[in-house]
Amino acid sequence: MNKQILIVKNITREGPGLLGQVLDRQQIGYAIADLSQGEPVPDPLQFDALIILGGPQSANDKSPLMRQEIDMAYRALQAGLPCLGICLGLQVLAKAAGGRVIACPVKETGFFDHEGNPFRVILTGEGSRDPLFKNLNERFRVFQLHGETVETSGSMMLLASGKHCRNQVVRVGARAYGLQCHFELTAVMLEEWARFDPDLHTTGIDTLMKQFSSVREEYTQTGLSLMTNFLKIAEIA
Repeated sequence: MNKQILIVKNITREGPGLLGQVLDRQQIGYAIADLSQGEPVPDPLQFDALIILGGPQSANDKSPLMRQEIDMAYRALQAGLPCLGICLGLQVLAKAAGGRVIACPVKETGFFDHEGNPFRVILTGEGSRDPLFKNLNERFRVFQLHGETVETSGSMMLLASGKHCRNQVVRVGARAYGLQCHFELTAVMLEEWARFDPDLHTTGIDTLMKQFSSVREEYTQTGLSLMTNFLKIAEIA
């Protein structure tokens, strides 16, 4: 029987990006539920893996929709379903696993921090041994777009850390991962985000696209490899 992945969108413009490219190339089936368009929260146990994408909401929101999304993630984690959460998706997974979502010490936006240094994440010892990062380097340039971060609980393992917001990549259980940074980023996505996300307006589209262009080849290869590794962990690829 063919495998199928559930991809949950929290806002229409934040799509699967490089992950979608990997799924299409390998002809892996997936269904997208765009919660921002009023689509219902699906049952994750009807799928072989769950992916929760980013969005402007907070996992601390008390809205019925966010409570349903956290419950969806909780059910997936309890069932041992392979999961990948990106940005808000990480925070939803962390909340579902008993962790806390808090304000970042420093809001992280774009490719460079407030001191002008490139955003980078560095693998921990555990991260360097984890199959999510198989055949990858230990340091990565990353794009950030978040004002909140997670505090881990006892069931979570830190795989990669950052300078300002420490918990950048977290494993929850055996086959669930959360990425605070955007390894899925493509040029098309960035241009759309830069047009509509107010946090990116200060930097501007032209500057952001030039910054991405300078690291695009390496960034893309890293993202494609990481997404492929996740699918192997999920026993889908």
